[in-house]
Amino acid sequence: MSTAFRRDHVSVQEYLDGEAVANQKHEYVDGVVYAQAGASNTHNQIATNATVDLGMQLRGHPCRVFNSDTKIRIRQASSTRFYYPDLSVVCSHNAPDDSFQDQPVVVVEVVSESTRRTDEGEKREAYLTLPSLATYVLLEQSTAAAIVYQRGEERFAKQVYAGLESRVPLPEIGCELGLAAVYDGIVFPPQE
Repeated sequence: MSTAFRRDHVSVQEYLDGEAVANQKHEYVDGVVYAQAGASNTHNQIATNATVDLGMQLRGHPCRVFNSDTKIRIRQASSTRFYYPDLSVVCSHNAPDDSFQDQPVVVVEVVSESTRRTDEGEKREAYLTLPSLATYVLLEQSTAAAIVYQRGEERFAKQVYAGLESRVPLPEIGCELGLAAVYDGIVFPPQE
């Protein structure tokens, strides 16, 4: 969950310069900088499992997996945003000394009740404007399920994958994200 850090307008360069020396990550939305709160162990384990699973599948492939330390820049007609997704897959990379990527093909967020509104609303809407993006995945934290938005011919289509036997197809990178691997070692809270 993010908390407003600074309300006055910050330029993109000021934001990037500040992030280069910051002890905490911040996201940037239209000139406003938001501090990022720490995530739970469950959140981090799900994100790590997904990163490892896709990273192993992409060995020797030009596409690469980036963890939550890599920002995605989203440039729209009237605004610029930088988000730190839990993982992204990029096939057309920015320069090695950049601190962000511009052309993710896959973006994955681990969603909880505290991040759901932002991940399913603001971030989803922004990510889906990226011409390079083929798939946006929201991995649930409290159950083995993924909400997936995949680019079709005219728009993104939503599909839900539930259960440890489910596999999310990622044909744009020749992979599948297996929920058994993503949720390996996760103990879910009892269902009410």
